[in-house]
Amino acid sequence: MEIHKLGERDHKIWEGFVAQANNGTIFHSLKFLSYHPPDRFKNHHLIIKDRSNIIALFPAVEDGKTIISHQGASYGGFVFEDNLGIHGIYLMVEHAVQYFKTKGFEKIILTQPPLIYYRNPHQYLDFALMKNDFRYLKREVTAVIPLDTAEPLATFHGDARRSTKKAIREGVRVMISEDLPCFYEILKHNLSMRHNVTPTHSLDELTKLHQILPDKIIFFGAYIKERMLGGIVIFVANPRVILAFYISHDDKYQNYRPVNLLFYEVIKWGRTQGFKYLDLGTFTLDMTPNWGLGRFKENFSARGFLRDTYQLIV
Repeated sequence: MEIHKLGERDHKIWEGFVAQANNGTIFHSLKFLSYHPPDRFKNHHLIIKDRSNIIALFPAVEDGKTIISHQGASYGGFVFEDNLGIHGIYLMVEHAVQYFKTKGFEKIILTQPPLIYYRNPHQYLDFALMKNDFRYLKREVTAVIPLDTAEPLATFHGDARRSTKKAIREGVRVMISEDLPCFYEILKHNLSMRHNVTPTHSLDELTKLHQILPDKIIFFGAYIKERMLGGIVIFVANPRVILAFYISHDDKYQNYRPVNLLFYEVIKWGRTQGFKYLDLGTFTLDMTPNWGLGRFKENFSARGFLRDTYQLIV
């Protein structure tokens, strides 16, 4: 195998490979990663070949003597072709580790997308990472809803079903909207009040992402007449999975149950668009569960899948 660092002429090839890979996502796309200011990260993206054919990619950034895949995205790690077998995946990891070792790096950290993001799921990579002395740094739990039911209400638990019906009776409407600034104020207020944090993206960054990838960053708003009650920002991760990246509502209108109806409408939309799963995001942080949030998501028949972060001391 041969490994080289991404060059300017490789961008089109990279994007094409991510689109057809077994486990490629929006977070592996250079177009997505380009929303970061040029001086925010020191990129060290790898292209891995076997007999001159690309078999894998590895998006990464340098942080001192540490390689992180990826510091500017939810997921990173190895993106590999569909027909790569266990031996090929083992060698891919082995050669990448050796490459970074020869470059003087002392640690590698990577977060792989959960199995639902794979076109053909398998766990060869998990085996190859452990065999090459990677260890779990953390294992977060993300809540996933299968989009295989024509009528989502039939799968909702009692509370979620009643709240969704109430939102419909109250006249709440859900629609795809461009009004990110209004939603962002709701989101920013809620995160500040409840968790004393700010959103992952600034409004400018979120707007830029939507402009760069208008068919991949989609905002659903919940309204009473012209009043926004809440919303969900959906990232179309790949042809199989949509990810609810931001979910928030105005507390003054919680009685209308806008989030329940938002989930209901997004599930229906996702199914009609041909997606297989809706990822509602994690309800753990550094492996500490938020039990209430977990139960809330389970009310919509969500079930947990692991989002694993690995570490290797080189």
